[in-house]
Amino acid sequence: MDHFRGPSGEAIETAHLVRSGSVDCQAEDAVTQLAGALKPGDLSLVVLFLSPQTDVSRLIDEAQRTFAPAQVVGCTTAGEIGETGYVEGQIVAVGFPVSHFHTRTILIDDLDAFEPYGLIERMIRNRNHMAAETPGWISDFTFLLIDGLSTKEDLLTSQLSAGLGPVPFFGGSAGDGTDFGTTYVLHGGRAHSNAAVLIQVRTKCPIKVFKTDHLVPAEKRMVVTGADPARRIVHEINAEPAAREYARVLGKDPEQLTGFTFAAHPVVVRIGDQHHVRAIQRVAENGDLVFFSAIDEGVVLTLAEPENMVSHLTREMHNLAQPEQPEVILACDCILRRLEAQQKQQTGDISRILTQNRVIGFSTYGEQINSMHVNQTLTGVAIYPPAEG
Repeated sequence: MDHFRGPSGEAIETAHLVRSGSVDCQAEDAVTQLAGALKPGDLSLVVLFLSPQTDVSRLIDEAQRTFAPAQVVGCTTAGEIGETGYVEGQIVAVGFPVSHFHTRTILIDDLDAFEPYGLIERMIRNRNHMAAETPGWISDFTFLLIDGLSTKEDLLTSQLSAGLGPVPFFGGSAGDGTDFGTTYVLHGGRAHSNAAVLIQVRTKCPIKVFKTDHLVPAEKRMVVTGADPARRIVHEINAEPAAREYARVLGKDPEQLTGFTFAAHPVVVRIGDQHHVRAIQRVAENGDLVFFSAIDEGVVLTLAEPENMVSHLTREMHNLAQPEQPEVILACDCILRRLEAQQKQQTGDISRILTQNRVIGFSTYGEQINSMHVNQTLTGVAIYPPAEG
């Protein structure tokens, strides 16, 4: 059920297998409005993407009671993707009906002390049970929501790979706008920090799990010569203070480095035959660079040049629409992509493409794909109409 706004702000709905809705995060009756859009009686799973301005604990408790027996999960965001594309200050909800989606969730409630072998065993057990309960269904995917300030995404993602088997995997790191204060994941009627939620989905719908970015490696390279990998901090690049040297290579004033700079001038590392972004989050007060993902001494960083975001996203959405248009695309989109679109005055064009392709999701502090934690990408799952009968 798609949800649009009438002239008085009321919900206007159109039929879709995967239902969605959005509401102002400050609305007193937010959950009631979302329930009106999602029609929750037959839902297996509800995913909520919450503006960090939301009263998170109150809302998740009310949402779990309202949408029960569906499982309710979600996270705070660095911006939402709703029915009009990029939005802020919203709660975006996605509902998956039990007729086409069988789901199980696992809460990892302490990322400092999780036990990987027990987690992997539980994932495999869930997968086997779901296959036995819906033997004629054709697709599986696993979706991760994780505290985006935990610095544990790389470790957890790599260790989860042993439990995935042939099942494709993607995810996003919860955000706190551009404040980087506190992020939450939602599970069991509660908001959790330093935690993650693993969502296992089996469906009778065809799917494609994907990752895309619009960045092309250039010629300029730098070497990390001083770092604190545990905290994702780089002290030195090319044996010089990190922020100052990064700015010098760019030809920029080191005092003027901002999130827009990092979005427009990303760095990538080569892993195998592919390049992956290692996005810079901010400059520390002492001139260190704080990254969104794993970094270590000796790593070679290559500057990357962005393609035009609009033409690139148009092409990628066209590819996902072959041989038919998806029913919905559930997406995790890096905050740096949103910042770049703002800086280049392309937000409207990007939002139009997202709307036309029914992309629903959130802006993240990082993305996961298969066994990797990545940055400045769009990851997600395209879900296609089932071939009924």
